Amino acid sequence: MTALLVVLAFSFAWSIGSHYTGACMGMPYALGAVRARVALGLMAPLALAGAALASGKVATTVGRKLIEATPTRLGEVVVVAVAFGVTAIYNRIRIPTSTIQILVGAVVGAAVGASVGVHWRTIATLAVIWVVAPPAAALVGFAGGKAFGSVTRVGGALLLVGCLASFAMGANDVALASGALVGPNVLGPHSAGVLCGFGLAAGVLITGRPLLDRVAFDIVDLDRVTATAAQFVQALVILVAVSFGYFTSMNQALVGAMAGAGVARGRQTVHTRTLVGIVRGWVTGPPTSFLLALGAALVVRWVSGADALAR
Repeated sequence: MTALLVVLAFSFAWSIGSHYTGACMGMPYALGAVRARVALGLMAPLALAGAALASGKVATTVGRKLIEATPTRLGEVVVVAVAFGVTAIYNRIRIPTSTIQILVGAVVGAAVGASVGVHWRTIATLAVIWVVAPPAAALVGFAGGKAFGSVTRVGGALLLVGCLASFAMGANDVALASGALVGPNVLGPHSAGVLCGFGLAAGVLITGRPLLDRVAFDIVDLDRVTATAAQFVQALVILVAVSFGYFTSMNQALVGAMAGAGVARGRQTVHTRTLVGIVRGWVTGPPTSFLLALGAALVVRWVSGADALAR
């Protein structure tokens, strides 16, 4: 079971690395600040560095602060498998969503199915952060759009903030995979971050190009100044959340920052359709993973005749 959990966590980290190439390096690549191969070559080690150096608090939150019991290795296999599967389905049908929110829904569903207490205060705090982060990013993005408006040479700055976003992604999103190893004490937060950080890096380098080519999600009418401001604000919002041991959506923070920076520049930078898709994914993703994890937990309980998901 331990080997299965490690393989599953590493694979999930791989898919996360692939998924976020566009959110981190899509705009620098699309606007000609960097070539695709160089963008991925820069992003991979920076994501690994973020995972190794700054993900410990978030991994501890995911692994040990969402439920009132210690998850078993089987329990974490159920949670990660459900989150991995739901994320893959949403990607397949092209509905934007948040892997973070899907994972938390899976954790809560498995806990309820196993009759384990949930730290609802932590869940509520995360929900508030998820709701507040996009409009907060929009406000800061508006200020950033005004501030960056006087900058004329921003190619290097755009690449720099793409690198910062790559580090932030490693710190923020690796915990979705590494937390599954921290919870049942398979590995400590740092070791789990390093292992799954290599998964992120592999996903970026080996399977990340197609998603990089899509340039995040349907961004339109974006100049270098607007893109630089938006990407910087995205990274800032993520790193602030991570510093407190919480995590939020890279994509939602970027959409909010793009909207704010675009307004400051007098541009319509985000399609209404994109915004509707983000909201739809946010609303439907967590309940979907909750219900699937709840069903899986009930099946395990019925088959085993006892609670095998937590102790």
